Amino acid sequence: MSILNSLNIGVSGLKAQGGSMSVIGDNISNAGTFGFKSSRAQFQDLMARSMKGIEGGNQIGAGTKMSHVTSQFNQGTVSRTENVTDLALEGNGFFVIDSPHGRSYSRDGSFNLDKEGRLVTSDGYSVMGFQVDDKGTLTNKLGEVKLGNTTVAARASEEVKIMMNLDSRSSVAAFDPNNPDKTSQFATSVTVFDNVGTERVVHMFLEKKADNKWDYHAMVDGVDAQGGQPGKLVEMAKGSLTFNDQGQLAQVDEGSNSFNFNKGARQGQKIKFNFGKTISEGGNGFEAATQFGSRSSVARHTQDGNSAGTMQSISFNDEGILTASYDNGVQRDLAQIAIGKFQNNEGLIKLGKNLFKETRKSGPVVVGAPGFDGRGKVLSKSIELSNVDIADEFINLMNAQRNFQANTRTISTSDQMLQEILNIKRS
Repeated sequence: MSILNSLNIGVSGLKAQGGSMSVIGDNISNAGTFGFKSSRAQFQDLMARSMKGIEGGNQIGAGTKMSHVTSQFNQGTVSRTENVTDLALEGNGFFVIDSPHGRSYSRDGSFNLDKEGRLVTSDGYSVMGFQVDDKGTLTNKLGEVKLGNTTVAARASEEVKIMMNLDSRSSVAAFDPNNPDKTSQFATSVTVFDNVGTERVVHMFLEKKADNKWDYHAMVDGVDAQGGQPGKLVEMAKGSLTFNDQGQLAQVDEGSNSFNFNKGARQGQKIKFNFGKTISEGGNGFEAATQFGSRSSVARHTQDGNSAGTMQSISFNDEGILTASYDNGVQRDLAQIAIGKFQNNEGLIKLGKNLFKETRKSGPVVVGAPGFDGRGKVLSKSIELSNVDIADEFINLMNAQRNFQANTRTISTSDQMLQEILNIKRS
């Protein structure tokens, strides 16, 4: 009976090593698969029987079996590409995919855009991400990552920020709106936009009224003013600036403000002129206009309007935020890549097509932003390669082959012993 049992033990070894060869072969065949995670075969001995019954001791094993095949989720090498929609995860986590199997997860970031502007896998499955609201602010709402409208609407300028210094040594002079260049102590200009996206140039003239007291006059050439005469400036806003004895902006008083542009623009457009946070508003005097004894100059100025524009390019940053750049200089966030994290990655089940599925063993997924709470960072123009090590797999291949051959030797030797027993009868 023991000899017959040795045959079964040898067969169990053949089956186990044959399964191991399948695992190794699968790893080698997927050495070039993006985001592939290699597998490892694990073995267990079969229940042994005791020659002494319940007293134990002198046990004879019953062979082996392949008990588990576990995925190895160590980081694969990240390779740079020139495709802006190629993404790689550096660290823990998975891309969230909307597939025919339901919510699925993948490490393969070889994405592309379909005809509807959706970010999809090579099989056309949608990549999920966090959406933005009407103001371009990221929300916690999960949905498809897509470009949406490839044009951006015109936006009227509502605020102009000006950081400048006014020369405290300037003399007091009376301002003449008919001759502003010669009757003002300092002048600058800024481009703004009306409600239909037409560029308009606003000329700012600064008039020193008294020590520490200045008036500003915002004027537009008559060619842009409703009912104006080309070449003649029309005042559309004015106000005053008050500085303390340290040259810091103490107070801003806004006077009239009504921009009446022509050529179909909405009348009465309000454009606030922001010279920084004043002392009366709790400012520290360093983030606002100043009045020092040096040449008047503008450090910088910005405004919040824009003309209509068409999308020129897209890009991802390390936080997985998809940003679109338009030909009018506007940049707008469109979505943020969502990353799913599990307590036990090895509990996930493979679906094929580089997809994994949640199981009881993996635990529930926790979806969040890249780079937070243990989730990896997103690298743009990059692809995570397979984590299969060919050298290790070849060594495993040789070990499996040797073990297989050894088990065949067990079977052939047992067969020879059985043949000897049969020969006793004949002799």
